[in-house]
Amino acid sequence: MTTPSPHIGTLNEKPLHAALKAWYSEEGDRFEVPMDGFVIDIVREQELIEIHTGPTSALKRKLTALIAKHPLRLVLPVAARKTIVRLDADGDTIYTRQSPKREGVLHAFLRLVSLPDLLGDSNLSIDIVLTTQQELRRPRTTRRRKDWIVEERRLVEVVDCVSLHHPADFLAVIPSDLEEPFTTADLARALSHPRKVAQQIAYVLRRMHVLCVVGKQGNSILYRRNRSGQPPDDSERR
Repeated sequence: MTTPSPHIGTLNEKPLHAALKAWYSEEGDRFEVPMDGFVIDIVREQELIEIHTGPTSALKRKLTALIAKHPLRLVLPVAARKTIVRLDADGDTIYTRQSPKREGVLHAFLRLVSLPDLLGDSNLSIDIVLTTQQELRRPRTTRRRKDWIVEERRLVEVVDCVSLHHPADFLAVIPSDLEEPFTTADLARALSHPRKVAQQIAYVLRRMHVLCVVGKQGNSILYRRNRSGQPPDDSERR
């Protein structure tokens, strides 16, 4: 793992964010650059790079303003593998264990639901970075029980990076052999993921106009692909 250099501007950053900034950095990059009333993580020639490790809802205003004028790459890390490290009150390690949870590219859609109207914009690219992480937890005692809170996350390594830019890139997450029309239950089975993930994917793709509604099957909405990317006549149909 690369240790970020102080000149990158990481003194007040969380370790995961700082390490990803160091991993992305190239010679000639500028860091923590004020622009249009915001501070940009990395500016590389004409491109802006924003690294975000938390919920994306707070980003909407910033991204909307910036992509109106500049090409921007939004970096979203997900934990493909994670080691949980429990610390005592003094910061010493009590024990470590491998988390059974595994995240993949599709889990990023749980965060993209806050930005569906911006996705597919020619000035916005999404990098979903698959990582191995350490998650450090400390004890917190409440009235009822002892709990554990996440103190920080650390980057161990970058496993892979998947970039989404054009609407077709997003539509490609739908398996090509999934027959139409389909429900989110059908999509969940095809993806081997919980239906909640399939519902979030369908919501994002529908708002991007690369999925459209063609009817209902019982209480379930039926979808089909819309490769034209143009808003279909039934885009407002419920």
